[in-house]
Amino acid sequence: MLDKIDGVSTKKLVVHPDNRGRLFEILRCDDAIFNRFGQVYLTTAYPGIIKAWHYHKVQTDYFCCIQGKARLVLYDARQGSATMGNILEFIIGPENLMLVTIPPEVYHGFQCVSEIEALMINIPTEPYNPEKPDEYRIDEYSADIPYTWPKKD
Repeated sequence: MLDKIDGVSTKKLVVHPDNRGRLFEILRCDDAIFNRFGQVYLTTAYPGIIKAWHYHKVQTDYFCCIQGKARLVLYDARQGSATMGNILEFIIGPENLMLVTIPPEVYHGFQCVSEIEALMINIPTEPYNPEKPDEYRIDEYSADIPYTWPKKD
């Protein structure tokens, strides 16, 4: 795996704990990585479960895992991209709090790699349109992507 995909960026999240709990900002409109706001949603996966592969033609995704631990994998299949064919893998969760920016046309998916359900927040730049979804899927074990998801232990 290579260590770069054009348009992918990360933001390390800073936790502010006190005697009542914790606070951390995920995305701000004045962050350098901010593009625009579409909606916020939560998606989850049970231990060992894989949710992959898909990409969007228009929207940028901003993924953050707030509970459990997730293996987030990105694949650049964009024709003409300087990083075409590159794969990035992140292990994210409360022990490694980060926001990952996923640009349009980059395949992505995640696998829960913790013993508890992984809770993923996504802040896409576009609201979901059920009449014309900006979502293009292939099977998680597709030979079109040179990545093998690890089996659950």
